[in-house]
Amino acid sequence: MAPLQRMSTTLLKTLREDPADAETASHRLLVRAGYVRRTSSGMWTWLPLGKKVLDNVARVVREEMDAIGGQEVLLPALLPKEPYETSGRWKEYGDELFRLTDRKGADHLLGPTHEEIFTLTVKDQCASYKDLPVILYQIQTKYRDEARPRSGVLRAREFQMKDSYSFDIDDEGLAASYRLHRTAYQRIFARLGLDHRIVSAVSGAMGGSASEEFLAPAAAGEDTFVDCPHCDYAANTEAVTTVVAPGDPAAHAPAEELPTPGTPTIDALAAHLGVPASATLKNLLVKVDGEITAVGVPGDREVDLGKLAEHLAPAVVELVTAEDFTGRSDLVRGYVGPQGLDIPYLADPRIAPGTAWITGANKPDTHARNVVCGRDFTVDRYLDVVVVEPGDPCPRCGAGLEVGRAIEIGHIFQLGRKYADAFALDVLGPEGKPVRVTMGSYGIGVSRVVAALAEQTHDEAGLCWPREIAPADVHVVAAGKAAQLELATTIAERLAGEGVRVLLDDRTGVSAGVKFADAELIGVPTILVVGRRAPDGVVELKDRRTGEREELPVDEAVTRVRAAGA
Repeated sequence: MAPLQRMSTTLLKTLREDPADAETASHRLLVRAGYVRRTSSGMWTWLPLGKKVLDNVARVVREEMDAIGGQEVLLPALLPKEPYETSGRWKEYGDELFRLTDRKGADHLLGPTHEEIFTLTVKDQCASYKDLPVILYQIQTKYRDEARPRSGVLRAREFQMKDSYSFDIDDEGLAASYRLHRTAYQRIFARLGLDHRIVSAVSGAMGGSASEEFLAPAAAGEDTFVDCPHCDYAANTEAVTTVVAPGDPAAHAPAEELPTPGTPTIDALAAHLGVPASATLKNLLVKVDGEITAVGVPGDREVDLGKLAEHLAPAVVELVTAEDFTGRSDLVRGYVGPQGLDIPYLADPRIAPGTAWITGANKPDTHARNVVCGRDFTVDRYLDVVVVEPGDPCPRCGAGLEVGRAIEIGHIFQLGRKYADAFALDVLGPEGKPVRVTMGSYGIGVSRVVAALAEQTHDEAGLCWPREIAPADVHVVAAGKAAQLELATTIAERLAGEGVRVLLDDRTGVSAGVKFADAELIGVPTILVVGRRAPDGVVELKDRRTGEREELPVDEAVTRVRAAGA
């Protein structure tokens, strides 16, 4: 038997107009359909229907985590400062960390993620290799002080997340735990009905080695990923690699300076010299933990600052300001070149040894031609830092890449021993000697999944939930007066008694048109309308996702609904 939810007694208020600040479909529809309400910037209240959907996502996640041997725990959200100081993340997280002080003056934080506390938990509970491997997980509220909370629950300051952690005594065990999670994630997102891609990613501040993201393609996504149409290569653009064969630095003419007055930009320089922007070398100045650093890329490409920050994490990357040029005669604004620079020089792999460029001459109104990498300047470190564009070569097969937008819904890391080293997490090994434990970290954005599903499945009329996570299996609408309401209630009670989750629109004084619009907006997968043919014992079934309608006798409609919800 399933509970029967009546709209007449449910805390549910639908809206006809979009919220003024809504930027995405999920934001406007989750608010309009009465699933969530804004409490403050980046903070959301989950109303009854929304809580059901959120809990259904968590249920699927929990079932699949249990299936791979995960053990659920619940750690505090309010955490002491000391473990995060030990790992270095008290500082690394910067302004995104919610920090607070208790009445005794002790510093705490609201947990953005829990590697440190899970590590300490296993250190306390596991003493021998016989206690491992172990997978622990929780589904819990996390906190990050986003600078610009937006897009409803997609980028919030408080959000629900599943984070799990594997603990093994060797790298082979870690690889096995990683594969278990990867497969479990594929099952989870398949059950949830999410179109998704598994892409290579960078680990960033999390640390570790292997890292993959699970992305849900959607126009509202803040992540950009590439897909190769000719092979199975896929990656977050931050993880795309470029391979350029080196040339012979001695094969070029000597460098020569060129007077180029009034050409501080690439466009102005290219027009002045009559050359393509791709022949020029752009040198962007940034500060890495306060130290001025130059980043070289071809002049026709842009530096992806997010990509640069990920590669250099946990260092803080900022653009230089006009004040940074004060007293620096070696840095000529608009005319910087890598030759002779006395600052760190990073470059995209396209600036390969043997390539020749037109670039700044480190003198006002002057550029230089035939400046050759490996002859006239050297690169301290190569990083893939340009904005990836459609048609860029696939690093695996060379075909042109396709670029798309997506929502990150999951991320898995082979952390290795970063946190085990920080907290000296050892167990007694098979040989009777201490063995340093190796870890994996695996996250799913539970509340983000709700928004991602809304983005992928909605239509012009409203939400269209997959049955697995919908707030009900069937939305029974009484579209008429007392006779229709009586039959609708009988049908709803009968279905609920047979284990079908029912949302019954039994509101009085509400027009049939409003009820129909609300049913479309709310998005339950099957809509059963008790309308004008109720006296004949005939009702209408509508598939919310396909729009198909069919009039059926009550018994047949009940059988059809029961079979669909089974």
